[in-house]
Amino acid sequence: MSDPHTPCPPDHPPVTPGHSPGSPNLRRTRFLGLGVLGLLLAGGGLRLAFEHQEARALEARTASAVVRHVSTVKVRQGNAQRTVTLPATLRGRSETVIHARSAGYLKAWHKTIGDRVKKGELLATIDAPEQDQELAQAQAARDQVQVRLDLATQTLVRWEKLNALDSIAKQDVDEKRSAVAQARADLAAVKANLRRLEQMKEFRRVVAPFDGVITRRSIEIGDLIAANGKELFAIAQTDPLHITIWVPQVYASEVSAGQEVAISLPENPGHTHHARVAHAAGALDPGSRARQVELVLPNPDGKLLPGSYAQVTLGLTSGLKALLVPTNTLVTGQEGTRVLSVTADNRIRFVPVRLGRDLGRDIEILSGLEAGAVLVSSPSDLLTEGETVTPRALPDKGRKGAPGDKPAGPKAAASDTPPNPSAAKS
Repeated sequence: MSDPHTPCPPDHPPVTPGHSPGSPNLRRTRFLGLGVLGLLLAGGGLRLAFEHQEARALEARTASAVVRHVSTVKVRQGNAQRTVTLPATLRGRSETVIHARSAGYLKAWHKTIGDRVKKGELLATIDAPEQDQELAQAQAARDQVQVRLDLATQTLVRWEKLNALDSIAKQDVDEKRSAVAQARADLAAVKANLRRLEQMKEFRRVVAPFDGVITRRSIEIGDLIAANGKELFAIAQTDPLHITIWVPQVYASEVSAGQEVAISLPENPGHTHHARVAHAAGALDPGSRARQVELVLPNPDGKLLPGSYAQVTLGLTSGLKALLVPTNTLVTGQEGTRVLSVTADNRIRFVPVRLGRDLGRDIEILSGLEAGAVLVSSPSDLLTEGETVTPRALPDKGRKGAPGDKPAGPKAAASDTPPNPSAAKS
């Protein structure tokens, strides 16, 4: 039995003043702990968000690196009207080099370079005394044969009378007849030689074969002249002038007789002369694949000089409705000729095409494309059907016609122009 005087143990520990459960210090500690925990949670959230953003950026960069960048060009409508410029050389309507047909020494020349002459006008004279002696000898030989023929003829007349009386042998009559025939033949031969010598004497007068202008004189007084030897003069007919050009195969079918063309000379770039197509060859030269065309250029004042370099500009009209694309857009393989088209959603599509004429930097497309379609320029072999790409349009240089509409020739030039070995003479 407990002692009623023994104190009972307390149910709660003693409370120290200032440390009660609801005191401000305890509450402050709790708030600080919660704040630190919140900061830790916020930092972790920010770190997760930053890592997620970095992952998305890396994914975007990777996807961007995988998408190829391609250069693109647009299909454009072919121009039915276009021009082509070709090199040429002005020539006289008639040009010739004059040689001597008779040998001797040059006695005198009467015309020199730049002189205009008429047909048959005397240009030079040749002295050949030995030909005069040959001519005199031929005349004497003719007289001799003529006398012999007269005697043989009279003799034959007498013998024919005797033969009619049957007083001589047949053999003698036949011999007299043969003598007359032989004398006639000799006379014909002598006369032919005499005419030849007379013509040779006429050839000592060098005359102009046609109206024109002297372009060269290659002789001086006293020069020894051989028959068909060195040239004496060169003469050209300057109105009208003739021009020969070689038109490449891609343009050959668009040239016709009577067509007007423009002629320009480098020494007078601001002025254009007009000529017309006089003749066009009916076939292409198999060596150069070019068509020979001859032009006629009026030159009434004679200011245009034969031998001058000129540029001929042909206006061409193509009846073929075709599209033009650069040649570097074409891809050739087992599937044929194709181009790589870029669709509206920037995907690659292989399109088979049918080609027309090769115009140099551009080529005609007859079917498979539409004007304005976007094509890949210089496509890579790694591009595949349906692949997504990033197109980048090439700058437009403002070309209005086919790239082949440039000088050709020796340069094609080119481009184009052809070049027949004989074209260099044009």
